[in-house]
Amino acid sequence: MAGFVGVVVSDPWLQSQFTQVELRSLKAKYNFIKREHGRVAVRDLPVVMVKVKGIKDVVSEEEITSILGESFPDTGQEIEFEQFLRECLNVHAKAAGKSGGTKNSSSFLKAATTTLLHTINETERSIYVAHINAYLRDDPFLKNYLPIDPASNDIFNLVRDGVLLCKLINVAVPGTIDERAINTKKVLNPWERNENHTLCLNSAKAIGCTVVNIGTQDLVEGRPHLVLGLISQIIKIQLLADLNLKKMPQLVELVDDSKDIEELLNLAPEKMLLKWMNFHLQKAGYKKPVTNFSSDLKDGEAFAYLLNVLAPEHCSPSTLDTKDPTQRAKLVLDHAEKMNCKRYLTPTDIVEGSANLNLAFVAQIFQQRNGLSTDSKKISFAEMMPDEVQASREERAFRMWINSLGISTYVNCVFEDVRDGWVLLEVLDKISPGSVHWKHATKPPIKMPFRKVENCNQIVRIGKQLRLSLVNVAGHDIVQGNKKLILAYLWQLMRFNILQLLKNLRFHSQGKEMTDADILNWANRKVKNSGRTSQMESFKDKKLSNGIFFLELLSSVEPRVVNWNLVTKGESDDEKKLNATYIISVARKLGCSVFLLPEDIMEVNPKMILVLTASIMFWSLQRQPSEESEASEISTDDSSSVKAPSSDGEDFGSEAAESISNLTMDDAASEKSFVESISSPVGEEKVANTPN
Repeated sequence: MAGFVGVVVSDPWLQSQFTQVELRSLKAKYNFIKREHGRVAVRDLPVVMVKVKGIKDVVSEEEITSILGESFPDTGQEIEFEQFLRECLNVHAKAAGKSGGTKNSSSFLKAATTTLLHTINETERSIYVAHINAYLRDDPFLKNYLPIDPASNDIFNLVRDGVLLCKLINVAVPGTIDERAINTKKVLNPWERNENHTLCLNSAKAIGCTVVNIGTQDLVEGRPHLVLGLISQIIKIQLLADLNLKKMPQLVELVDDSKDIEELLNLAPEKMLLKWMNFHLQKAGYKKPVTNFSSDLKDGEAFAYLLNVLAPEHCSPSTLDTKDPTQRAKLVLDHAEKMNCKRYLTPTDIVEGSANLNLAFVAQIFQQRNGLSTDSKKISFAEMMPDEVQASREERAFRMWINSLGISTYVNCVFEDVRDGWVLLEVLDKISPGSVHWKHATKPPIKMPFRKVENCNQIVRIGKQLRLSLVNVAGHDIVQGNKKLILAYLWQLMRFNILQLLKNLRFHSQGKEMTDADILNWANRKVKNSGRTSQMESFKDKKLSNGIFFLELLSSVEPRVVNWNLVTKGESDDEKKLNATYIISVARKLGCSVFLLPEDIMEVNPKMILVLTASIMFWSLQRQPSEESEASEISTDDSSSVKAPSSDGEDFGSEAAESISNLTMDDAASEKSFVESISSPVGEEKVANTPN
């Protein structure tokens, strides 16, 4: 079972929209039609789709025919399996809209994401628009289109070219997107518009947004609930950006014992904000702990106490004496306005317990006046905490990668969130479908420590079955939060995932295992065939630090994507950083999902260099299948002449370079496992216990 790869789709985003159970069921339906008719045409789909969970009993066969007719006037047109999946998503979305919600919806549109807003909150829209007006009003390009009327739907029209969302991401996390890569002409053609949206979505993933249910077409069409969902995530990241000890060491005051500081380091920004709020509420004499940004804040009392302790000079005794919650909420907003907090939300929003708006309000109060001590001893102690730059960057890359997979759990800190084993089990189920025995797993919250060890023991077991290098590693090492081992395990999983994706492009590799040498040779061959002279000797080649090779590689897979007038010689550190930033944005603009930072290129981090190269290779082979023959793309003769480079000889997990590449699979056993899993009662029981 360990080698079973399930039903694999070449598009990672499309794969993430379905569970393996759903993919197997849909594949079986598709294959049945193909066996009966020799091909699958549009006219054959309604009779199949009407029986799909989440669609049946909501729309009729005639309505499905009508929906399909909008995209396919010719009912005789042949449909490939992936297009069939996309149309299932389309019909399902229409069915969910018709039913007025997600009550009857299938799991493949219920991935854990804050982007899937099914109703539009008018106040939230107004607040997000006001935020955009405030932060982007002076932008050289957008100033001609701003301010947007908060009461109108203009925001949904303005996002259609992708520029505004890219600029908003840079406001949230400065430097994420090299603005030289954004297409900013007044009139964009469809290709340029799609590039902007691709750059936007890949960059949003890279800063921590969950976008598994959003595609470029959704943004081109300006679909309100998806657009607002994405904007809300970007703004939330911006508002909570300073809520960590590295940027604000004063937060150390929130804990009494120095032993708690490491726990504080790993706290999610929202939880840090709640901890800060409760810290001041306790000082103010407020007895009830605030555990959320909705129901606990409805009566406005917590806000009143918080503002009274932070800004007593604006305190009004009538705020607490008022019995009417709406009137109290109004006085709270008056108080906040005197502290220079912009009035984005209304008293009704507080009384109704709008979590998003209340969180934004509390974050704004924190930014204006945090009320924390400037005790130099405590601050200096926090600043002395070890800051492992390399580990921190790798933790960030792995965290963003995990969150991009579309698992149900959102990871805020890898070192803390993987310790109960559940997150890693979800990751394993995504990248090696069918490998996890969910009946033997325990879902958080986990009270009994041995249950966490059981989860982590299964993680180690599966890792060994996947031929990862896990010498002397046990489940308790993960439970104890051993950072070196956790990073090594995640690196091997990320590498395994990208190699599997490349292997699954069978029209090039014919299903053979991919190696580091294949990726290296492919990249060198692409650059050489484009008429340029740059080559890389290994993924540790220090010449890569100037970025020229990767720009030439990107140009070789898509000649128009690199503007060579913007490229520097890469001689100084500043020039190298400009090139590295441009490389990352251009790669994301193409459609590569990468999570490295410019420093990873400048310092030639071999792990991230390998992933960047492999991502470009995957995009090229996936999008241009007929460009070159299989022999020229993946040449076994060439690859045999180059030894597979180790990603990092000194780092734990580098021993896995060869073992992962040599992973084999017993196809007959896999097929047997597949048949058993969908036909036996035990298989059904396993399905019921999966997290999906």
